[in-house]
Amino acid sequence: MATVLICRRFPRLSRVTTFSTTAKCKAESGSSKSKQKKEENPETANTGTESAATIQLLNPQDYRVLYNPSAYAKSRAASPQHAARNSGQALGDTFTSPGTTQVQHTFGTASSQALPPLQNALPKPKSKPLLEQTISARLSAAQTKKEAENEKPEMHDSKEDPRMFQKGRPEYRSLSYDKFELLETLTLEEGDSILHSVAICKGSQSLGTITDYFRKLSRLPMEQHAVLVSQPRFNTLCRSAIKNIRLFSTSDLIDILKACVRLVVPPTHPLLNAFENEFCWRVWDMSLDQLLLVADCWRCLERSVPSYLSILFSYANMHWKDLTLPQFVQLIYIVGEGRRSPVDLTQKVESMILKYLDSFTLEEVGAICLGLFKSLSGISDHVMRKIADRVSLQMEDMSTYALVNVLKMLRYTRMDHLPLLKELGKVIPTRIPTTNIQGIMHITLTCSSLHYFDEGVMAAVAMSLPSKVSYCRSKDAAKFLWSFGCLDYEPPNEEEFYSSLIEQMHRKLHEFAKFPEHLLTGLLGLAFVKRFPEELIDYALRDEFVQKTRGSKYELKKDLFTLSKSVEIECPSYEGSRLPPQLYQEFTEMVLNFAEQEIFVRPEIVEATSLLGSMLGGPEYVKNHMILPHTRSSDLEVHLAVDGRPIPFNFKDPIADKKLKDIGVSLTDDLMTQLIKGRSNSQTPVEVENEARTPSQERGEEASTPHAGDRAALSGGALIAHARSQVEPKSGRCLEAPLSLPLNRQPRGVKLAIQVSNRNHYCYCSKRLLGLHCLKRRQLQQLGYVVVELPFWEWFPLLKRTRLEKLSYLHYKVFDPALLNRAG
Repeated sequence: MATVLICRRFPRLSRVTTFSTTAKCKAESGSSKSKQKKEENPETANTGTESAATIQLLNPQDYRVLYNPSAYAKSRAASPQHAARNSGQALGDTFTSPGTTQVQHTFGTASSQALPPLQNALPKPKSKPLLEQTISARLSAAQTKKEAENEKPEMHDSKEDPRMFQKGRPEYRSLSYDKFELLETLTLEEGDSILHSVAICKGSQSLGTITDYFRKLSRLPMEQHAVLVSQPRFNTLCRSAIKNIRLFSTSDLIDILKACVRLVVPPTHPLLNAFENEFCWRVWDMSLDQLLLVADCWRCLERSVPSYLSILFSYANMHWKDLTLPQFVQLIYIVGEGRRSPVDLTQKVESMILKYLDSFTLEEVGAICLGLFKSLSGISDHVMRKIADRVSLQMEDMSTYALVNVLKMLRYTRMDHLPLLKELGKVIPTRIPTTNIQGIMHITLTCSSLHYFDEGVMAAVAMSLPSKVSYCRSKDAAKFLWSFGCLDYEPPNEEEFYSSLIEQMHRKLHEFAKFPEHLLTGLLGLAFVKRFPEELIDYALRDEFVQKTRGSKYELKKDLFTLSKSVEIECPSYEGSRLPPQLYQEFTEMVLNFAEQEIFVRPEIVEATSLLGSMLGGPEYVKNHMILPHTRSSDLEVHLAVDGRPIPFNFKDPIADKKLKDIGVSLTDDLMTQLIKGRSNSQTPVEVENEARTPSQERGEEASTPHAGDRAALSGGALIAHARSQVEPKSGRCLEAPLSLPLNRQPRGVKLAIQVSNRNHYCYCSKRLLGLHCLKRRQLQQLGYVVVELPFWEWFPLLKRTRLEKLSYLHYKVFDPALLNRAG
């Protein structure tokens, strides 16, 4: 046995998959995806020593993974020019963020990247002889190297797909650099003759000659470009251009800049430094077409030019009324690639979108959405809905890349556009197999972020993913796990789907030191669907990793808290790393402080607490608190004896209860309308920072205002008092509760955990519970509680009814005979 990857699931051990990889098996199959699946008995799973072998993640020393975050179209070979850029030199700070540029990463195989063995509930295997371990490791390394060589990486030109819209109109030829312009190739002899002339003249050439030399040399065969740029004679030509830069005409300067793009001149080259300064001086004497063309060249050269862009945006602002449709689209493209959002252009951008919306090509619509998304530009609900309206009617004619860009903006604005989402379910499943992995990730993430569940889309993603999983970045794997867990969906091929992603998480372990949020995102998504890979959890809860999370730009405390407490409840035999008690206390206080200000005081919860106290005999019979603070939502706890008699238990007046006495929330018609129908159209949309938003914001955390839509679920007015629709937690093997949350060994009654749900707990337009709340109810049940729900589609309409109707409804919920039968 060369390597063994153990992923334990609690308590569904009957469905656990053990990954066993042998040199013989790999040599025969030639595939890294073959897996040995077997059913394990929870009582006998730990008897063998072979299954507890030391985990070692191996990669060959020269294994290279090529990926492109913005690649969504069908995989195709990258252009020779772009390949030359990747192999020619290392680039410094680029014009775009790492999310849009093809980068060649080399991941080494140092043992420090291997996941250390876990001291857990499994019996510790006997140590193998050193020689056996060495041979085993070498065989695994050799076979893994062979597999890596056989795998063809997804190749994609990240700078071409965002520019597909430029092929739709001839006007873009004067606004952008045309990579596919047909030019006659210069022979090596002619090139050498030009360089010889440069060496002889030593800077005494005329301006026209210098410009002509740049044009001609840029037509050398692409494989000669890197050699040319490093030659001293080419540097002499560059010095001549810098010396005479003020004397060149603007058109000549642009021609030289375009030649630099063809030659793939490094972005930090002294010639480009001088050209940037010169173009900043000349902005006000240039036409808008020239300004946009120069900005596009800087983009192609991957050079960051914030000063030039600032002046360009000021120029565009002054000449806004003169912008043609192509100029506007190209400007938004440049805004996005520069990751800058000019504040004073926001309203003008919206008016221009509405003006040209029916005239844009579908690729231009996608380009505009991508530009707004990349620059974090806000956009009103009205404009976004207009865009979505058009896309929903023409989605079949839209490229997948452009469609994904619209979905990004839909996610950014939190737009619940049902016609578009329904059409997506019809169009996108058949495209998934030919869509690049990052495009699939954004499609999946859009569905989960909007809490929209479409089984056809999710199943298509799940079926295609295992064969593409090797192209996943750590971020991609984490977002897939999060999305499926958030929607509480386990696909038909769930074992293959989850095992392939967990394996990829192991392979990308070294990336989590830089991006700790991705590991927590993935592990929480797995926890939602009751999967707990112990080795990754042990790594995530180590002191070293916890310290890394403190340096993240995202708030990860709540995620650590949720993960650690979930493991404590659902994996009682887990013996790996745990968070220290002081962190538990810190995180608990942080969550409770938030709950006292934002959750306990919600009108629907305040009303239920007050009425339950009146019905049961006083405030000591009900407690409004968080039984499980790590699940970030409140519970109304009630205790009943076997005979149904309420048992007083809340003798301490908690801080939250004290504050509730003086709240005085008025249930106005406007407030009730917002609770029932969602936020009004006049409110500002909830905006996220970017596609790598704070995980806590994406993970179904309760918001003070339910998201818009789902009006059909609440139509028909108030429900009658005896209407019931209780959501039961999924069945599963109950685990022994940890010591920190003790259970009564012989309960003499029943403990109710009453859930006052809202629409943020459910998928959009459905009664399908989200993953976080499935996890919460499952854990409450494991700790001995009986979950009783006051579903929002019943309770919210009743808030407008009489006190007697509300009391009657609560009485039926609490004193349900079926609940009392569980006591004893």
